[in-house]
Amino acid sequence: MNLTNFLQSDRADNPHYLLLGHPVEHSWSPLMHNTALKFYDMSARYFAVDLQNNEFSRLSSYLNSPTFLGANVTIPYKQMISDYLDDTDTIAKDIGAVNTIVKESGRLWGANTDCVGFTAPLESLEHQLKDGSAIVFGTGGAAKAVVAGLEKKGIEEIYLISRNPHSQTFFNDYSYVNIESYHSWTTFADETAIIVNTTPLGMHPKVNESPVRESEKESLANSICYDLVYNPLETTFLQQAQSVGAETISGLEMLIHQGSRSFEYWTGRPFPIGTVREKLYEQLKN
Repeated sequence: MNLTNFLQSDRADNPHYLLLGHPVEHSWSPLMHNTALKFYDMSARYFAVDLQNNEFSRLSSYLNSPTFLGANVTIPYKQMISDYLDDTDTIAKDIGAVNTIVKESGRLWGANTDCVGFTAPLESLEHQLKDGSAIVFGTGGAAKAVVAGLEKKGIEEIYLISRNPHSQTFFNDYSYVNIESYHSWTTFADETAIIVNTTPLGMHPKVNESPVRESEKESLANSICYDLVYNPLETTFLQQAQSVGAETISGLEMLIHQGSRSFEYWTGRPFPIGTVREKLYEQLKN
């Protein structure tokens, strides 16, 4: 459903939250947030809208409509959406990406909850991260949030793995970030505390893909391996890590925790994280 179709439906006439992106049909955010809204018997609903490039002329007036309560923003609009907002929070400014629109006192401001969403599952593992290094596959918007989160967790050196390392300029001012190629990542793996996949490799329906070749999986053994992909629950990357005894974290945990912060911004209520987690894991296993 695109924005034009949504605005022509009766759904737009009732209080609602949205996911704005392209594509969005794969997203589990509607299930997550509608479970939370139902938990509190709130009448508002959450919908995924596949925003088209030719629909931005309608966006400003829509975002200020009384039934629009807030939104999540996903690729490819996390950078450009700030042009339609009154302000953004510090993290969104630093990362250059907004994933949450909050409507407050007639103003629209953008937040980035990806950073806190990423770090929340690492709280119990901080002793393994302190003063260590990290390898991050990918250099896109998600990688920027991950780098910010790893810095907050005390990681002192980060190797960003890119298919085009010489074309990356965003991280030039980050003294602790090194841009490397896929051919060299195993060189840094022995002393690495955590390895993170921020690419879509392994995402449904291309579930057999991984940023790591099968011949390289032994290099995962001494690290926490964290995949931001959450569908499937156990990606090929996580299966490779588990096969060599590495500790793993599914991207579903990041989805839940970033969604938790968004929900609390919108409603002022605690996110029913246990109820939501049970619902999502049950759905993914089926």
